[in-house]
Amino acid sequence: MSNSDSKSRPRPGPWPPAPEGSAMPPSSWAKRTGFRPKFSGETNASDSGQIALPPRPRDPEAQPDLEAGRARQTTAVNGQLEAEKVQPPPIKDQPVKTRRDSDGGLKSSGNGGANGQALPVVADPSSRARRPVRSDEAVDVLPQIVDDDGVMARHSHMKYELRDTPGLVPIGLWGFQHYLSILGSLILIPLVIVPAMGGTYEDTANVVSTVLFVSGVTTLLHTSFGSRLPLIQGPSFVFLAPALAIINSSEFRGLNGNNFKHIMKELQGAIIIASAFQAILGYSGLMSIFLRLINPVVVAPTIAAVGLSFYSYGFPLVGTCLEIGAVQILLVILFSLYLRKISILGHRVFLIYAVPLGLAITWAAAFLLTEAGVYSYKGCDTNIPASNIISDHCRKHISRMKHCRVDTSQALKSAPWFRFPYPLQWGTPVFTWKMAFVMCVVSIVASVDSVGSYHASSLLVASRPPTPGVLSRGIGLEGLSSVLAGLWGTGTGSTTLTENVHTIAVTKMGSRRAVELGACILIVLSLVGKVGGFLASIPEVMVAALLCYMWAMLSALGLSNLRYSEAGSSRNIIIVGLSLFFSLSIPAYFQQYGISPSSNFSVPSYFQPYIVASHGPFQSKYGGVNYVMNTLLSLHMVIAFLVAVILDNTVPGSRQERGVYVWSDREVARREPAVTKDYELPFRIGRVFRWVKWVGL
Repeated sequence: MSNSDSKSRPRPGPWPPAPEGSAMPPSSWAKRTGFRPKFSGETNASDSGQIALPPRPRDPEAQPDLEAGRARQTTAVNGQLEAEKVQPPPIKDQPVKTRRDSDGGLKSSGNGGANGQALPVVADPSSRARRPVRSDEAVDVLPQIVDDDGVMARHSHMKYELRDTPGLVPIGLWGFQHYLSILGSLILIPLVIVPAMGGTYEDTANVVSTVLFVSGVTTLLHTSFGSRLPLIQGPSFVFLAPALAIINSSEFRGLNGNNFKHIMKELQGAIIIASAFQAILGYSGLMSIFLRLINPVVVAPTIAAVGLSFYSYGFPLVGTCLEIGAVQILLVILFSLYLRKISILGHRVFLIYAVPLGLAITWAAAFLLTEAGVYSYKGCDTNIPASNIISDHCRKHISRMKHCRVDTSQALKSAPWFRFPYPLQWGTPVFTWKMAFVMCVVSIVASVDSVGSYHASSLLVASRPPTPGVLSRGIGLEGLSSVLAGLWGTGTGSTTLTENVHTIAVTKMGSRRAVELGACILIVLSLVGKVGGFLASIPEVMVAALLCYMWAMLSALGLSNLRYSEAGSSRNIIIVGLSLFFSLSIPAYFQQYGISPSSNFSVPSYFQPYIVASHGPFQSKYGGVNYVMNTLLSLHMVIAFLVAVILDNTVPGSRQERGVYVWSDREVARREPAVTKDYELPFRIGRVFRWVKWVGL
């Protein structure tokens, strides 16, 4: 009885009992069908549209780093691991992602960290590596890949990489888009400095056309004989503050006649000497030595200070016509932030064209208001000087009429249909040692800016970061390009625009041929005088509104260099904080020294910070020394650079904590065909100068 009962009784199952139905489908099925679980944390793309990397197993021996806020990991510096780790056996089923470039070579990709430093991943042989699902919205945060030598390789999701040539029409469209998205950086500086020099609408149109021409020529030179990265060259905001300081010098206030040409010739002489100094710095190999002092902790506050230094110019000028300027700022913010993920025909139109779209809509609205008579007041004329206006009614509204109306500029009407910019068009440059010395110091800051742009862009489009020799070659050519800018008379030097990195990441276009074709289009447009006249007729308040956005972007792009370092380290936090604070506080001391509340200046309030040379604290018997010291120590970027470079190179810190830039080794780069094709000079020129080790491969 008992035996039969025991045989018929069911055997007990495993303990604890398994659920009757699985709440989640198997992982492999989910990967094949694209199922996205709602309750499990196993997803491939985050809700924000950023690509998520597969999680790495924890290292039981890793100790948490309280300063950095995360576990300290063993990293590779310059391709050499700091600690030896046992490599796991290869996984046969692990997919290898490859891509064929324009030269027929195959590119493989894997996982990696920032700044060209490899992150060793201890993989579990029993688990199969999963490929992250690509998201069309994920362009803001880019996954990075590392090759076997621990140096950052190119991104696998770029539409066009450095040596890709898909066809004339595609690269032409992408190249024009690249320049259109960076239009604000190319044209806004002439719209600021030419009126400050007393230039007419025709002078502004001519300078804008000259800037477009020189930018196209120097970009072609840089992509062919410089760093060879797809970086647009143009008037940098680094040169804007010293240019305004020179323009507002006391010796130019009592000039009679054409002030514009006289001041422009002084600027040309200072830019030519400073550019020659920068060219010597690059081609002599001194830049390779100076490069050891430049790291992300130095680059970040220096570039951020460039954008923050113009706070006194931005919104005070926007406030002269608030209903136009505020709408301009809000539209650009709406397009670049709230509508940035909207894609039309595969293009994120609002993010890429935020500045041109915002400008076009605001300009059209202001035109309609002007034609409707909103800014028309009976008996008032904007062409009459304010000092000659008798009516109190007109005096009250004359400022509003000048800044809100869009028909006050005569630049488009006065500009010719065809005009060829030529060198020395404003006259023979005037060389003054004190102004040239100020520009030489500024050219060093411009070189620091370019170093950060070279490194960040190479991680996006190139097979490896450039060698120190290639970087020196690029800096040297930037110096020669600025010499051309000085000869043609653009008012500023020509350097790599910081906004290049953001534009490449957003458009996913890194083709060198596309940038070169876009430069040719830019040269053709510069010959059409009406194009320069049209751009020069942008109302001043809209220019100020766009500059508020551009300078904010420049500050953010500068601080983004901290992602290559331990951003949470107390060492780096203190260095960056001190650099930014003193870059604002010390220049404020120089700019406010000797100024009483009853002081009456002949310049507008937003230009008063640039007249420090006449009243600064340095008051020795040598006027030139007073000018140099008062001017340099009133420049925010110079103070930020000095504080950051001293502290970063004297305060102890590991290479990982400092985020030391990793550049390719010259001998290793020469043995790799991909690196050689990326950076070698065309037409076999590099073979002639191969003995010059410090300016090439």
